Amino acid sequence: MSRETDSTTIGKAVALCAICSLLVSVAAVSLRGLQEKNKREMKQRNVLDAVGLYEPGKSISELFKQIETQVIDLETGLPAEGIDPDTFDQQKAARDPKLSVAIDPKDDVAGIKRREKYALVYFVKGDSGDFDKVILTVYGKGLWSTMYAYLALENDLQTVAGISYFDQKETPGLGGEVENKNWKASWKGKIAIEEGESVINVVKGLNLESPQAIHQIDALSGATITSNGVENTMKYWLGEHGYGPFLNRLKQSRQGN
Repeated sequence: MSRETDSTTIGKAVALCAICSLLVSVAAVSLRGLQEKNKREMKQRNVLDAVGLYEPGKSISELFKQIETQVIDLETGLPAEGIDPDTFDQQKAARDPKLSVAIDPKDDVAGIKRREKYALVYFVKGDSGDFDKVILTVYGKGLWSTMYAYLALENDLQTVAGISYFDQKETPGLGGEVENKNWKASWKGKIAIEEGESVINVVKGLNLESPQAIHQIDALSGATITSNGVENTMKYWLGEHGYGPFLNRLKQSRQGN
């Protein structure tokens, strides 16, 4: 029996690698559509969850028909022109020097260093044609990670309708409790904004009988830095450097009507 030469062995290895690469490429291309669909539906689910509209077992795309998506210019608060809300990636934009701005360190209470120029906002459609709630994307530094959430406000643009943390890498059982359903439920009905500034305080030993309780969220046990990060996230994004111009414009337009 003849022995294989080194060149024959190498040739077979190269051919096998080529076949495997082809199979992987075909699989990646064929699954790309499904991956994009799953990513889109997960995002929609998190938005719906922020306002309590997500229902397990029901079509996410059908439920999301209650939501209108818009891209806004954070500096002016006006709708952004020429940007497709279906394809705009807000997290990616925050890392792109052309689509973001550096934050002055004295204003960077959320610890994010850069802020995107444009942001996605979501309106829950009301029966009268006006919006019922508005949902904002907010984020800030915790202990180990940047924590991303959707914050929903009632149509008075002050009262919290709900919150959904959807991307964070805090310590499980401690800071990771930002995703605890009971803690998230405690936000509902809190007054988040007064005179254009965040009045949300995350405090230890919340006293529900206190007059200040309407602005307070119970701190996460054993997670002081994460809790401070949550409070600072609200201070930044609900203020003049975040969604302040948008919320002021929206409030003025509603008062004009």
